[in-house]
Amino acid sequence: MVVAAAFTLMFVGFGAAYSFAAFFTAFQSEFGASRAHVALVFSVAAFAWFIFGAPAGVLADRIGPRRVAVCGIACLVGALWLASVAGSVGMLYVTYSVGIGIGVGLVYVPSVGAVQPWFGANRALASGLAVAGIGAGNFAVPLLAAWWIELYGWRNAFVGLAVFALVLGGVAALAIDAPARESAAARAGTPLQEALRSHEFALLYAAMVFSCIGIFVPMVHIAPFAQDLGYSEAQGVALVSLIGLGSLIGRFTVGPFADRLGRRRSLVALCAALGVMQLVWWGASAYWVLVLFATVFGMCYGSTVALLPTIVMDLYGARAVSGIIGFLYTGAGIGTLIGPWLAGAAYDALGTYDVPILAGAAFAFAAALSGLPLVKSEKAQVVHRR
Repeated sequence: MVVAAAFTLMFVGFGAAYSFAAFFTAFQSEFGASRAHVALVFSVAAFAWFIFGAPAGVLADRIGPRRVAVCGIACLVGALWLASVAGSVGMLYVTYSVGIGIGVGLVYVPSVGAVQPWFGANRALASGLAVAGIGAGNFAVPLLAAWWIELYGWRNAFVGLAVFALVLGGVAALAIDAPARESAAARAGTPLQEALRSHEFALLYAAMVFSCIGIFVPMVHIAPFAQDLGYSEAQGVALVSLIGLGSLIGRFTVGPFADRLGRRRSLVALCAALGVMQLVWWGASAYWVLVLFATVFGMCYGSTVALLPTIVMDLYGARAVSGIIGFLYTGAGIGTLIGPWLAGAAYDALGTYDVPILAGAAFAFAAALSGLPLVKSEKAQVVHRR
């Protein structure tokens, strides 16, 4: 039940967030805004949800994930409804960016953290199933939003998404739960302050910042990138959904392999693979290559998201798991704020996405290098146990 509730909450929250790609062209046309200006709406939202994940995780550790998730769904519903009446891009910052950011932040980390203490040997599998909601939302909701935009216009599409979030997300928020706080599993582990000062946390944080600079660039820009090559708006939005589909596949499949091969080793390999795939994107022009990139890139991205909470649980235990995950994700917020916005600014200045794509690949490789010391410590622990 907890895994299903977490899946649904992330499906609703991230589906609403990643549907932004379907609204990109409508915002440009409605408000006469540049790509950098429109992309910053998403970047601020993503920055906010990663930053608010830290206090949300601490609150979930103290009062339980249910109350925090209910507040998050309320923020999502309010943000989507208010965005439907926005009269400028500036108003979208106030409504969509802030509201979606706070809402997803209050939903995401408490949901991920709630799953971890319930499982032991198969924790990566359970975590992967839960966060597969992100990939499912990324796949389905942009297509749904694009359909509604075509039928009813972008403002009414936002109203429809608000109702969707209220009904489905509200039920899931009431169902999410964590083990009783008096249990031994809940008490065991590293205190939050001690974890934040550890060498392992610093390495994971660096990997988060570096990898997320490039991860979210295609989420925002691959649709206009495809249109620049002469493909239709529908084909561009389909690529965003394929990233979501690949992410869904990665989250479902990475757990059993990572549980056997080593979760930290798998994380480093996936960060490197993200860099390789961005090089594929840089050289792509045929639509089938873009389809291949979107699917495989999504698989790598989804797998990294599934592994990170399990690695935190492995390193620090359940005592402050939601709080630690939340503070770790502030690094993702920094990378996300930088990446899509600067990619849009680079395009506006240069008329091409070459520089941001290559920079994203370089930062992905830097993330892999940051994680290498964690692999060595994982090997040492395995040898010690033997």
